[in-house]
Amino acid sequence: MDVDYHQTYKVGQKIGGDVFLQSKESPVNRVVCTLSDGLGSGVKANVLANLTAHMAHKLSFSPMHLTKSAKIIMNTLPVCNERKISYSTFTIADIRSTREGGIAVQLVEYDNPPVLHFSGETPIPITANQIDLHREGAFKEEVIRQSTFTMQEGDRLVMFTDGVTQSGMGKGFPLGWRQAGVTAYISGIIRQNPDISSRELSAAITRKAYALDGMAANDDITCAVVYIRKPRKTLVVTGPPFTPERDEQLAAKMRAFEGKKIVSGGTTAQIVSRLFDTKVKVDLSCWSPDVPPASKMEGMDLVTEGMLTLAKVAVALERKLPLHAMPNDAVRRFVTILLDSDQVSFIVGTKINEAHQDPSIPVEIGIRRTIVGRIRQALEQNFLKETVLEYI
Repeated sequence: MDVDYHQTYKVGQKIGGDVFLQSKESPVNRVVCTLSDGLGSGVKANVLANLTAHMAHKLSFSPMHLTKSAKIIMNTLPVCNERKISYSTFTIADIRSTREGGIAVQLVEYDNPPVLHFSGETPIPITANQIDLHREGAFKEEVIRQSTFTMQEGDRLVMFTDGVTQSGMGKGFPLGWRQAGVTAYISGIIRQNPDISSRELSAAITRKAYALDGMAANDDITCAVVYIRKPRKTLVVTGPPFTPERDEQLAAKMRAFEGKKIVSGGTTAQIVSRLFDTKVKVDLSCWSPDVPPASKMEGMDLVTEGMLTLAKVAVALERKLPLHAMPNDAVRRFVTILLDSDQVSFIVGTKINEAHQDPSIPVEIGIRRTIVGRIRQALEQNFLKETVLEYI
């Protein structure tokens, strides 16, 4: 299950009024996504959206039915005294695997544009039940849309705020891009690239909306995508094995692995080069002054320096640094491969490198297993990736 989102702030704002949260409950293979749009923009909208999103997210993991949770949220949210509308909108998607091997989805929506369901490039209508709410002080009739359906491999859910559907309003589109325009655009993107990831698709949608606004967003623009696909796997090998006798064991594990392979560390790269009888060549096509350049090796997708690169990868994942803001270097390529993967396996060598015990080495570099632990935690908590760790 590939989940990701992309966001652009309203012009002149340094903080967004849209909030997207995602959490995974691993034992039951369950994912909950919450998208909230606060009234207005800036700090006030961000606080309101955060309040709503975190409340919805917390209640979604309770035994309570999702619809009842939505009613509690609605009754808790205040009504704006001036505009007589809710301070925030929300969309909650509860997605979980069934015993039969399918994917069951519960969807609750309030005042956000309707969620889109695609099977391949084909939009699938979502039949929703409407629940009317009557709150004191509300200017308009408030309706919660609730729906339940299943998804299959190749299906996608696309959720977004009104910054997407209203983009281009008064700039070529009298009423904005609208739901139909967004749907047609998504179908075209998937038709051109059937395997496009959630990260790439959500970014393409927000960039298009931003362009329709004349490169000056009239509202916060946020889009999130859930993609059901076969797991994309990556193996990260870092550090030499404890003894040279285990080198062949490492080679066997790497040969048996089906997916992308990253080798991190100069000594590790030399061992892999010897085991696979292939040369390591420096790749100067991407570099920056901050980290050593990446290298090329036949059969490997990426070869990098070790501790410094790993430490910067950990920081990038922990801070959720956008790829477009990162320099074109080994760290960016490393992070790109990790984010495009669903399952990441780490094989960490346990031989002690005396150089890394030097007290003059910066604290942020730390020891290898600590950095790998930080990377795993960031991948699991921030990006819902599955990770496996093995020492050798």
